[in-house]
Amino acid sequence: MSKPREQAEYKTVDELGGLEYLRAQYHRQTFSRHTHEGYCFGVITTGAQRFLRNGARHLAPQNSIILVNHDEVHDGHSATENGWAYQAIYPLSEQLAQVQREAGLPVKGSIYFPSPVVEDPELAGLFRLAFNHLDTSDNRLLRETLVYNTLLKLIQRHASIRPELQNPSAARARMELVRQFLDDQPEADISLEDLSRLSGVSVFHLIRQFQDCFGLPPHAYQIQARIRLAKRLIRAGESLAGTAVQAGFHDQSHLSRHFKKALGVTPGQFARFHQ
Repeated sequence: MSKPREQAEYKTVDELGGLEYLRAQYHRQTFSRHTHEGYCFGVITTGAQRFLRNGARHLAPQNSIILVNHDEVHDGHSATENGWAYQAIYPLSEQLAQVQREAGLPVKGSIYFPSPVVEDPELAGLFRLAFNHLDTSDNRLLRETLVYNTLLKLIQRHASIRPELQNPSAARARMELVRQFLDDQPEADISLEDLSRLSGVSVFHLIRQFQDCFGLPPHAYQIQARIRLAKRLIRAGESLAGTAVQAGFHDQSHLSRHFKKALGVTPGQFARFHQ
């Protein structure tokens, strides 16, 4: 018997000013611990997925909805012998806030989804309907309406509001400096000693405090920032070899390995989807 094929399509659709969308079927794919700039909302269409979120393992069976908050560390792999298939969108924080504002809902902090997996058949059906039209319909008004209404219902049913941190601790403020540097200059060949001087804490405390704040050690966070830069470069038409160099990877194979483990598609596939 032939093994299930691995298929993935990762593209940007026009809804909400540009929304990343993934449709995939995986058998052997294993996602490393990674983050996204946006949220991840996915519906399991076949099989089941097991994944890490909030430091705990979770199981998402068929027809369940996966909810991952922006910048939240997670991974993923199959929970069945025959793999799993799912569809997902990745709205940014400002896109969800736009839906919230236009619906007349108060915005006093960041939108947060406390449950990693929810069983909501009606909402899962709405997601599937929206995904189906993202795949097949050229009616922009219909597609936008379906995506908007689905996200609004998701917020109303399963979101909470997390107040913004007004007075971060001194340790958190120092780690924010480090994170900002890695976000602004992901391609930089910087050392732990350099980051230690930037933050004013020892290397030992830097590693521990950074991971406590953001869920990843500095080097792993830098990889995620480099992947985000690589996505922007590829969308702008840069070659894969040029992207690898400009984003700070050793070479194209190094870029491909980390890109596939975070996004589930290769840089070449990502480039073809965005041509």
